[in-house]
Amino acid sequence: MKLLALDTATEWCSVALWSDGILLEREMRTERGHGDQVLAMVDELLTQSGMRLAELDAIAFGRGPGAFTGLRLAASVTQGLAYSAKLPVIPVSDLRALAQQCLAGAADGARALACHDARMGEVYWAGFTAAGGHASAATAETVAHPQVMLAAAQSWLGHAPAAGAGSGFAVYPALAPLAARLEPLRADAHPRAREVAQLAIHDGMRVAVPPEQACPVYLRNNVAASSAERSN
Repeated sequence: MKLLALDTATEWCSVALWSDGILLEREMRTERGHGDQVLAMVDELLTQSGMRLAELDAIAFGRGPGAFTGLRLAASVTQGLAYSAKLPVIPVSDLRALAQQCLAGAADGARALACHDARMGEVYWAGFTAAGGHASAATAETVAHPQVMLAAAQSWLGHAPAAGAGSGFAVYPALAPLAARLEPLRADAHPRAREVAQLAIHDGMRVAVPPEQACPVYLRNNVAASSAERSN
């Protein structure tokens, strides 16, 4: 399978190209110009691989949750590329991509919490379990205040060990009791196109959708307020 993946859910911009088990990737941290960076990295990877966009089987993208403008950009770039090459699209949860950094190759049943700073005093979070070396959703994806997330996550985990990934653990002191029991804890982790590609390959074409269905998942209802908060 040949697949292009991209993610712009945070201040990190990344692109990955998977071709029959070989993964090429580019990543850059930037506060502005994600669109230009994404397209430049796509061109670089296609040139390096000697492939044309139309030779791919699908395009995958991090569909959120994440930054409002970043998710909108990822969806629009994905739609544009997919329409031009007549390719299907595979949306991948950014929280799942975070958890994949902990659960790749883990034994079945291993657990991980993905918790990303949602600004406005809230976090995006969800619990995942390992199945065949890939993160599988075990709870609903939610936006919540840290104290609410703490209680819900502890209830889900019980006394079982778990790993953790995402910026929320470092940003909110209220999550310290939870963070202390997570091993490993990757508080500096951010969603990447690498894991988006891995999960899309694992899910396969059965979850692919037409380009017009490449929609962001914000979770928060008041996305306009969220966008304004992020720009300040």
